[in-house]
Amino acid sequence: MPKLFAELALARADGSFGRRLIALAKCDLLVLDDWGLSPLTIEQSRDFLEILEDRYGRRSTMIASQVPLESWHPLIADPTLADAILDRLVHNGHRISLSGESMRKVRNSLTR
Repeated sequence: MPKLFAELALARADGSFGRRLIALAKCDLLVLDDWGLSPLTIEQSRDFLEILEDRYGRRSTMIASQVPLESWHPLIADPTLADAILDRLVHNGHRISLSGESMRKVRNSLTR
């Protein structure tokens, strides 16, 4: 997610923002990793809502996060945007919660 928002900021600056949103809307599956590493700014929150709105009911979006779903709302700059974003994510979503050791940690211990 941090890279996505950096790309969107650059696209906004160079005038390709609209084209970038169209490309994101066309992906059959958009995988967003590292959700919640840092709170979203108001601009990032608006961009994220726009991405989700374009995809809602049309394409699949997968979000990977170490942050529990119950803690997502405060990570979004504006409560109204947070409600809209989470509504689009959770309404038709399927949640998979994993437990246990990190696979990176397991793999690293096997290679030693």
